[in-house]
Amino acid sequence: MGVGKVSRREVLGRLGLAAAATAVPGLLRGGERGMDKPNFVIILADDMGYGDSSVYDGWIHTPHMERMAAEGVKFTDFHSSGVVCSPTRAGLLTGRYQERAGIPGVINADPKLAVHHTGLQTSEVTFAKLLKQAGYTCGIFGKWHLGYHKRYNPLHHGFDRFRGFVSGNIDYISHYDRMGTHDWWEGLEHVEEEGYSTHLITKHAVEFIEVNKARPFCLYVPHEAVHTPLQGPKDPPVRGPNRVKGRKPDAKAAYRQMMQAMDDGIGEVMAAVRRLGLAERTLVFFFSDNGGARHGSNAPLRGHKGTVWEGGHREPAIAWWPGRIKPGTTTDQLAISLDLMPTMLELAGARVPPGHTLDGVSLAPLLLDGKPLGRRQLFWRGQAMRDGPWKLVARERGLKGPGLYDLSKDIGEKTNLADRHPARVQQMLFALDAWKADVAKGATKQPPPPPGVAQRRGNRMPRPGR
Repeated sequence: MGVGKVSRREVLGRLGLAAAATAVPGLLRGGERGMDKPNFVIILADDMGYGDSSVYDGWIHTPHMERMAAEGVKFTDFHSSGVVCSPTRAGLLTGRYQERAGIPGVINADPKLAVHHTGLQTSEVTFAKLLKQAGYTCGIFGKWHLGYHKRYNPLHHGFDRFRGFVSGNIDYISHYDRMGTHDWWEGLEHVEEEGYSTHLITKHAVEFIEVNKARPFCLYVPHEAVHTPLQGPKDPPVRGPNRVKGRKPDAKAAYRQMMQAMDDGIGEVMAAVRRLGLAERTLVFFFSDNGGARHGSNAPLRGHKGTVWEGGHREPAIAWWPGRIKPGTTTDQLAISLDLMPTMLELAGARVPPGHTLDGVSLAPLLLDGKPLGRRQLFWRGQAMRDGPWKLVARERGLKGPGLYDLSKDIGEKTNLADRHPARVQQMLFALDAWKADVAKGATKQPPPPPGVAQRRGNRMPRPGR
């Protein structure tokens, strides 16, 4: 059934952006529920496909993720705000569409490109900054990818501790990035540390929990796995001075080992939370930053990392909080990574600065009380949007004209219904353009690139009308 005409004012009112802005300020749900400030652990996979884990009937057995889902809630309609690495991370950190933060695309490792010199500006309001003001200690262990230069370091964004790398990926063994730069940091300084990156990330995350067990903490664990290079724990380095040349790994075997190493790390983190008696006051949330690349599986979804098809942004996601979340549940509520910041702020009793707005909504009512989130509109890259069960793909490679899909019946986006619902298509195209105009207003500007640096094409969001 088609959709009737609506005015621009009505569309803007339904965008959800303004509504989300009022979802957090002033709310102190933690205090209202009589609970102490809860701890938060966010575990982020890199390039993990929707169909990789056995939790989602995938091809790799992940027992610790399975236990997490059995004791918590599994999401089947959870999305990253971006379809590649840097944008999702900017959205997660700020609770706002990454286009507002000036990071619509990947921050490239090549210093000859302008986007290498961009990053998350320190003027941005991050969950770490606001939680720190509310009495939390915040740590990040793993991948940053929100700026290569020290001025963009996590320590300048509210984190008290950082051990990991600033690039998009590093050699799991030697810790060199793809440009041949050693990339392993403790705070603002390079450090040498031997070990498989996944194991090191887990080790430092567990130590952070142990050190901060007596006070509220927020632990952000952005894993490198399962991003390339494909390396299991026993494989040789492929970058750096001791690299092994000409190596051709068994891609599937390496990918499986990388996934299992990350799953083991999740198990270690959760075991530490249990061992220290923190389980009933610690919310753990796991998801992936975007869809899987060619070595993973996004089944039964269409597309992959870098596309606005479901395979590019519908993610495996699990929330765990014993005694607070009903165990063994599954939710089909539409949610996005932008929701994590307002969720944490609400549960912590933290406040958003006056005049500052968030694009996500708090998941607390859903997680703690099972209340639905209501019909939502979400947007990706200025190319696609959701309106309840309807998905519009305005532009994607190989698509002639807009694509309209009813995901409640067609999760694989196989049947284009655009010709049957022209009024709905026009309404959603109008909403998409309105969103692009909205996020462009007051968006953070990046500094100009150094002289002689080339501007990389294709890293900007399409303008309204395109």
